[in-house]
Amino acid sequence: MKVARISRLLATAALSLAVTATSVLAVAQQAIPRDTVGDKNKTSQPIGDAWITTKVKSELMVADNVPAKDIEVETTNGVVRLSGMVADRAQKDKAVDVAGRIDGVTRVDASALMVQPAR
Repeated sequence: MKVARISRLLATAALSLAVTATSVLAVAQQAIPRDTVGDKNKTSQPIGDAWITTKVKSELMVADNVPAKDIEVETTNGVVRLSGMVADRAQKDKAVDVAGRIDGVTRVDASALMVQPAR
C-alpha cells in the first residue's frame, strides 16, 4: 500500500513540475520576439518546440489509458515524434490524438511508437 501511495505522490509531483515548466516556457516564448534573436543565437529549432514537447508530455500524463512514462516525445519544427512501447493499438491511437491536439503541432509521427506483440 505504501508503494502505491508513493507512486501516486511521485506522479503528482511530476505532473506539477511539467505544468510549471509549461507555464515558464509559455511566458518565455511570449517574452522573446523571434525577430530580435541575433544570428549567433539562431538554432534550427523554433522557440515553440520545447513548449510543444513539454505540453505533449504533460497532456499524456493526465490522459486516460496512455502510459506516458513509456512514451518519449521529441519536437522539431512543430513535428512531434512519439517513440516507445504501448500495450495496444488503442493506447497508440490515443497518444497520437492527444499530441495532435496541442497548439503548434503540425504533424505527429508515431512510426517509432510500437505496440507490444500479442502473447
